[in-house]
Amino acid sequence: MANLLVISFPLPGSINPTLEFARRLARAGSRVTFLTSVSAYRRIIDSAPMDGLSYASFSDGYDDGFNPQLNNDSTKATDERPKDTPDFLAQFSQAGARKVRELARTFRDEGSHVTCIVYSIVQTWAADVARELQIPSVALWTQAAAVLAVYYHYFHGCDHLINKLEIDPEFLVELPKLPPLASRDLPSILLPSDPHSDIRESFRVQFETIDNELKEGKPKPRLLVNTFDALERDAIGSVDQLDLICVGPLIPAQPTKAPSGSDYMEWLDSKPVSSVIFISFGSIISPCKRQIEEILNGLLETRRPFLWVIRGSDTGSYSEIRSRLDGCGEGVVVPWCSQVDVLAHPSTGCFVTHCGWNSMTESLAMGVPMVCFPKWLDQTTNAKLVEDVWKVGVRVKVNEDGVLEGGELKRCLEEVMKGRR
Repeated sequence: MANLLVISFPLPGSINPTLEFARRLARAGSRVTFLTSVSAYRRIIDSAPMDGLSYASFSDGYDDGFNPQLNNDSTKATDERPKDTPDFLAQFSQAGARKVRELARTFRDEGSHVTCIVYSIVQTWAADVARELQIPSVALWTQAAAVLAVYYHYFHGCDHLINKLEIDPEFLVELPKLPPLASRDLPSILLPSDPHSDIRESFRVQFETIDNELKEGKPKPRLLVNTFDALERDAIGSVDQLDLICVGPLIPAQPTKAPSGSDYMEWLDSKPVSSVIFISFGSIISPCKRQIEEILNGLLETRRPFLWVIRGSDTGSYSEIRSRLDGCGEGVVVPWCSQVDVLAHPSTGCFVTHCGWNSMTESLAMGVPMVCFPKWLDQTTNAKLVEDVWKVGVRVKVNEDGVLEGGELKRCLEEVMKGRR
């Protein structure tokens, strides 16, 4: 029996697909241990069944969770990562490496050696430890194949094309088998002016790690990708130097139903088919107060029912919006919901999303069109795919301050919802 160790970074964009992949491996008959930080382990155990997996965790110094502490005030529309992110990443990799060595020793002493280590992308420390222990390893790419292709070509000689965008905003980057890409369509960290160079370096190291397999005389480097052929056939063919194995979409085959009596599910039950606007921006991005006010104005102007996820920590806006909606009957705000449940509900008519890949694959699987409001990283490329490649949604236009104005949101919602019945 295969004895697999699956390692995930402790953010939902990594945990959700990596955990689903681990569950599928376990259902196929493998012995699987899922490893992540203490904070992520607690969330998993509190919200999901064991599903035949074994779990292990380690302390990365943030056992109550790494709080991004997005630095927004009441007027700025920018989103900034915390200054302690590099320290967190260093602590996570060091603690994770120690735990992998410990688990490998434990399994060996039991007479059951680890046969393969699967790690979610940019955790190259896991590949380094696997090589040290002489255990095969493979990366699980948790983003779109198109995004993978853009990164690959950037780090393999096409960086000069992308850098040209800073000089000539009208220039379009043309990469093999991908649509022409403007600056707003590229993963944000690849633009020379982007301040998050440490994240770009992490991706560079990831591809360097993959390339090292070729230098060692191995066949085409293998990479697992959270997508499927029918969705991204051209993008998969854009990188013929790699052996891309599609294992997606890594979402549950059946939604895990929200607890009975959930108010928002009962509210959805009361609405007509395809009538509700669903709004959620993931677990990282926190819209500033001005942005939240513009979104609310746009929603109210549509005179359509909406369900909006606003975390309680978002600039105090949760309670404020709830009080404004009391007695309105048009909208409901919640601090959390089961996103898959909501997207699968027949009353949901469209999804206003930040375009994280998990959210997009869930929306695609449930047949819900999207209004795209991307902010950074791969979200911008994902929005391009939705609007221009798959044609299953529209992308908003922001003003000079980066704010999505209420009138623009209303325009996009009307365009997407006009064909919904």
